[in-house]
Amino acid sequence: MFYCGKYPIIEKKTLAKSVYSFTIDAPELADEAQPGQFANIAAPGFTLRRPISICGIDKENGTLRFVFEVRGKGTEEIASLTEGESLDVLGPLGNGFRIPDGKKVVVVGGGIGVPPLLGVSKVSRELCTAVLGFRDYSKIILTDEFKENGSETIICTDDGSVGQKGLVTFPLADILEKGETAAVLACGPEPMLKAVVKMCELYKVPCQVSLEQRMGCGVGACVVCSCMTVRNGQEFYSRVCKDGPVFNAEEVKFNG
Repeated sequence: MFYCGKYPIIEKKTLAKSVYSFTIDAPELADEAQPGQFANIAAPGFTLRRPISICGIDKENGTLRFVFEVRGKGTEEIASLTEGESLDVLGPLGNGFRIPDGKKVVVVGGGIGVPPLLGVSKVSRELCTAVLGFRDYSKIILTDEFKENGSETIICTDDGSVGQKGLVTFPLADILEKGETAAVLACGPEPMLKAVVKMCELYKVPCQVSLEQRMGCGVGACVVCSCMTVRNGQEFYSRVCKDGPVFNAEEVKFNG
């Protein structure tokens, strides 16, 4: 079930340049939400809503948290809202991550793909290892919160300014080599996802990927966000908003 309404912003933070965290008071949304889902948020003055991943779910206090990067005039307008104003939200939408109960998982995030994985860390805590990749020191977000959840947190940066220098697949290979991982859950740019999927195939570890796609309605009616998937040997188009955004990796046919 999803809801549509205006919910008060009770906290706003700037996490990095052009990256913002909004927490809203929305008990009914928090009660329904699962890690990996998203919401379609209205930008003041714009017709189309913007899809933004759910970063935090607090069912006890009835709050939802969104972390997003300004990428255009729509998200810029959303970012201009302040505490005390309301966020116009349609959600929670889509299918979230299927988190193995009581088993070790690895979450792999790249850049602004990191926020939806924080909810997995909150559920799995010490059973979760987070491998998080960023361009450089100035882009790093949320790593302290993964650690606060008890999750081992490995940071990779392109320039080596923090943590390990290079791709997230380097530490991921070391982890999968141990043979203790029940699932890998990934979100980030498509080249990263493709590399993670290949690594999981090599080590025969189940993998789920969260896809980013331009969306219109967010509920599966307009088919703007379709992507090619494969099931039982047959290719067909799936709707990222309705059938995803989280898919089993073997079902996704990446470009190239």
